[in-house]
Amino acid sequence: PEEPAAEEPQSEEPEQQANGGCQEVAQPEPRQDGGAKKPTGRLDPGATYIVTLETSCGDIAIRLDQKTAPKTTASFAHLARTGFYDGTVFHRIVPGFVIQGGDPTGQGSGGPGYSVRDKPPADTVYSQGVVAMAKTQVEPPGTSGSQFYIVTAPDAGLPPDYAVLGEVVKGLDVALAIDQLGDPASGGAGTPLQTVLLEKATLNES
Repeated sequence: PEEPAAEEPQSEEPEQQANGGCQEVAQPEPRQDGGAKKPTGRLDPGATYIVTLETSCGDIAIRLDQKTAPKTTASFAHLARTGFYDGTVFHRIVPGFVIQGGDPTGQGSGGPGYSVRDKPPADTVYSQGVVAMAKTQVEPPGTSGSQFYIVTAPDAGLPPDYAVLGEVVKGLDVALAIDQLGDPASGGAGTPLQTVLLEKATLNES
Protein backbone atom coordinates (compact mmCIF):
# COMPACT_ATOMS: atom_id res chain seq x y z
CA PRO A 1 0.00 0.00 0.00
CA GLU A 2 2.94 2.37 0.57
CA GLU A 3 4.35 2.10 -2.91
CA PRO A 4 1.65 3.91 -4.93
CA ALA A 5 1.74 6.79 -2.45
CA ALA A 6 5.49 7.16 -2.95
CA GLU A 7 5.15 6.97 -6.72
CA GLU A 8 2.27 9.40 -7.04
CA PRO A 9 4.15 12.66 -6.50
CA GLN A 10 6.79 11.49 -8.96
CA SER A 11 4.26 10.90 -11.69
CA GLU A 12 2.65 14.28 -11.04
CA GLU A 13 5.86 16.27 -10.96
CA PRO A 14 6.75 16.44 -14.66
CA GLU A 15 3.21 17.58 -15.42
CA GLN A 16 3.38 20.36 -12.81
CA GLN A 17 6.74 21.52 -14.07
CA ALA A 18 5.47 21.61 -17.64
CA ASN A 19 3.07 24.44 -16.88
CA GLY A 20 4.68 25.67 -13.65
CA GLY A 21 1.66 24.57 -11.65
CA CYS A 22 -0.52 27.22 -13.34
CA GLN A 23 -4.17 26.52 -13.88
CA GLU A 24 -5.78 27.19 -17.25
CA VAL A 25 -8.19 30.06 -16.61
CA ALA A 26 -10.42 32.21 -18.78
CA GLN A 27 -9.54 35.83 -19.43
CA PRO A 28 -11.77 37.94 -17.14
CA GLU A 29 -13.99 40.70 -18.49
CA PRO A 30 -12.13 44.03 -18.46
CA ARG A 31 -13.23 46.30 -15.66
CA GLN A 32 -13.75 50.03 -15.75
CA ASP A 33 -10.72 52.28 -15.55
CA GLY A 34 -10.45 54.48 -12.46
CA GLY A 35 -13.20 54.93 -9.92
CA ALA A 36 -11.14 54.28 -6.79
CA LYS A 37 -11.01 56.77 -3.94
CA LYS A 38 -7.57 58.04 -2.95
CA PRO A 39 -6.69 57.01 0.61
CA THR A 40 -5.67 59.73 3.04
CA GLY A 41 -4.18 57.69 5.88
CA ARG A 42 -0.78 56.02 6.22
CA LEU A 43 0.24 52.58 7.41
CA ASP A 44 1.74 52.14 10.87
CA PRO A 45 5.54 52.41 10.41
CA GLY A 46 6.08 49.95 13.25
CA ALA A 47 3.81 47.18 11.93
CA THR A 48 4.47 44.47 9.34
CA TYR A 49 2.07 44.34 6.42
CA ILE A 50 1.88 41.37 4.07
CA VAL A 51 -0.24 41.44 0.94
CA THR A 52 -0.93 37.97 -0.43
CA LEU A 53 -1.75 37.69 -4.11
CA GLU A 54 -3.74 34.53 -4.84
CA THR A 55 -3.01 33.78 -8.49
CA SER A 56 -3.90 30.98 -10.88
CA CYS A 57 -0.25 29.89 -10.50
CA GLY A 58 -0.17 29.92 -6.67
CA ASP A 59 0.22 32.49 -3.89
CA ILE A 60 2.76 35.33 -3.75
CA ALA A 61 3.26 37.15 -0.43
CA ILE A 62 4.68 40.69 -0.52
CA ARG A 63 5.99 42.47 2.57
CA LEU A 64 5.28 46.19 2.19
CA ASP A 65 8.05 48.73 2.74
CA GLN A 66 6.01 51.55 4.29
CA LYS A 67 9.13 53.36 5.57
CA THR A 68 10.61 53.90 2.10
CA ALA A 69 7.27 54.49 0.37
CA PRO A 70 4.57 55.59 2.83
CA LYS A 71 2.07 56.91 0.26
CA THR A 72 2.61 54.07 -2.20
CA THR A 73 2.15 51.31 0.38
CA ALA A 74 -0.90 53.00 1.91
CA SER A 75 -2.45 53.23 -1.56
CA PHE A 76 -1.62 49.61 -2.46
CA ALA A 77 -2.96 48.35 0.89
CA HIS A 78 -6.13 50.38 0.39
CA LEU A 79 -6.65 48.99 -3.13
CA ALA A 80 -6.03 45.43 -1.90
CA ARG A 81 -8.42 45.91 1.02
CA THR A 82 -11.22 47.23 -1.20
CA GLY A 83 -10.97 44.39 -3.75
CA PHE A 84 -9.60 46.58 -6.56
CA TYR A 85 -7.12 43.89 -7.63
CA ASP A 86 -9.49 40.92 -7.41
CA GLY A 87 -10.15 39.33 -10.79
CA THR A 88 -7.41 41.21 -12.66
CA VAL A 89 -4.60 39.71 -14.75
CA PHE A 90 -0.84 39.90 -15.19
CA HIS A 91 -1.10 41.72 -18.51
CA ARG A 92 2.65 42.07 -19.11
CA ILE A 93 5.08 39.17 -18.69
CA VAL A 94 8.62 39.74 -19.93
CA PRO A 95 10.60 36.52 -19.31
CA GLY A 96 13.77 37.14 -17.32
CA PHE A 97 12.75 40.72 -16.52
CA VAL A 98 9.40 41.48 -14.83
CA ILE A 99 5.81 40.32 -14.42
CA GLN A 100 3.31 43.17 -14.27
CA GLY A 101 -0.30 43.42 -13.13
CA GLY A 102 -2.77 45.66 -11.33
CA ASP A 103 -4.57 47.18 -14.32
CA PRO A 104 -8.38 46.85 -14.02
CA THR A 105 -8.75 47.06 -17.82
CA GLY A 106 -6.09 44.40 -18.47
CA GLN A 107 -4.76 46.49 -21.36
CA GLY A 108 -1.76 48.10 -19.68
CA SER A 109 -3.05 51.67 -19.56
CA GLY A 110 -5.59 51.52 -16.71
CA GLY A 111 -5.33 52.56 -13.09
CA PRO A 112 -7.28 53.62 -10.01
CA GLY A 113 -8.07 57.14 -11.23
CA TYR A 114 -5.54 58.82 -8.93
CA SER A 115 -1.80 58.74 -8.36
CA VAL A 116 0.58 59.06 -5.42
CA ARG A 117 4.30 59.73 -5.35
CA ASP A 118 7.25 58.46 -3.30
CA LYS A 119 10.55 59.23 -4.99
CA PRO A 120 12.80 56.18 -4.49
CA PRO A 121 16.31 56.53 -3.02
CA ALA A 122 19.04 57.11 -5.62
CA ASP A 123 20.73 53.81 -4.73
CA THR A 124 17.61 51.69 -5.32
CA VAL A 125 18.36 48.37 -6.99
CA TYR A 126 15.53 46.46 -8.64
CA SER A 127 16.75 42.96 -7.88
CA GLN A 128 14.86 39.67 -8.03
CA GLY A 129 11.83 39.66 -5.75
CA VAL A 130 11.58 43.45 -5.48
CA VAL A 131 8.06 44.74 -6.09
CA ALA A 132 7.77 48.24 -7.54
CA MET A 133 5.12 50.42 -9.13
CA ALA A 134 4.86 51.02 -12.86
CA LYS A 135 4.45 54.48 -14.35
CA THR A 136 4.45 56.14 -17.75
CA GLN A 137 7.65 57.71 -19.07
CA VAL A 138 6.25 61.22 -18.77
CA GLU A 139 5.33 60.91 -15.09
CA PRO A 140 7.89 62.07 -12.50
CA PRO A 141 10.01 59.45 -10.67
CA GLY A 142 8.13 57.58 -7.95
CA THR A 143 4.64 58.22 -9.36
CA SER A 144 2.25 55.30 -9.12
CA GLY A 145 -1.34 54.31 -9.68
CA SER A 146 -2.31 50.66 -9.25
CA GLN A 147 0.00 48.85 -11.67
CA PHE A 148 2.85 46.99 -10.01
CA TYR A 149 5.58 44.66 -11.17
CA ILE A 150 7.65 41.91 -9.58
CA VAL A 151 11.27 41.73 -10.72
CA THR A 152 12.20 38.25 -11.97
CA ALA A 153 15.67 39.18 -13.27
CA PRO A 154 18.66 38.93 -10.88
CA ASP A 155 18.93 42.70 -11.50
CA ALA A 156 16.49 44.50 -13.81
CA GLY A 157 19.03 47.31 -14.33
CA LEU A 158 16.37 50.00 -14.02
CA PRO A 159 17.01 53.62 -12.98
CA PRO A 160 15.61 54.72 -9.58
CA ASP A 161 12.37 55.97 -11.15
CA TYR A 162 9.90 53.46 -9.75
CA ALA A 163 8.41 53.61 -6.26
CA VAL A 164 9.40 50.47 -4.33
CA LEU A 165 6.39 48.75 -2.83
CA GLY A 166 8.20 45.98 -0.98
CA GLU A 167 9.56 42.52 -1.64
CA VAL A 168 8.37 38.98 -2.16
CA VAL A 169 8.79 37.02 1.08
CA LYS A 170 7.01 33.87 -0.08
CA GLY A 171 6.12 32.50 -3.50
CA LEU A 172 9.08 33.77 -5.54
CA ASP A 173 8.91 30.38 -7.28
CA VAL A 174 5.34 31.27 -8.29
CA ALA A 175 6.51 34.61 -9.73
CA LEU A 176 9.24 32.78 -11.65
CA ALA A 177 6.68 30.26 -12.96
CA ILE A 178 4.54 33.18 -14.21
CA ASP A 179 7.70 34.68 -15.76
CA GLN A 180 7.88 31.65 -18.07
CA LEU A 181 4.44 32.41 -19.51
CA GLY A 182 5.44 35.51 -21.47
CA ASP A 183 6.06 35.31 -25.21
CA PRO A 184 9.84 35.86 -25.71
CA ALA A 185 9.12 37.03 -29.28
CA SER A 186 7.02 39.95 -28.00
CA GLY A 187 10.05 41.65 -26.41
CA GLY A 188 9.34 44.43 -23.91
CA ALA A 189 5.59 44.29 -24.64
CA GLY A 190 5.54 41.02 -22.68
CA THR A 191 2.51 39.40 -24.30
CA PRO A 192 1.25 36.55 -22.05
CA LEU A 193 1.05 33.10 -23.63
CA GLN A 194 -1.77 32.19 -21.26
CA THR A 195 -4.01 34.10 -18.87
CA VAL A 196 -2.56 34.50 -15.39
CA LEU A 197 -5.33 35.59 -13.06
CA LEU A 198 -4.90 37.54 -9.84
CA GLU A 199 -7.92 36.04 -8.12
CA LYS A 200 -7.69 37.91 -4.83
CA ALA A 201 -5.35 40.23 -2.90
CA THR A 202 -5.53 40.17 0.89
CA LEU A 203 -3.83 42.42 3.43
CA ASN A 204 -2.58 41.15 6.80
CA GLU A 205 -1.08 43.31 9.53
CA SER A 206 1.07 42.07 12.39
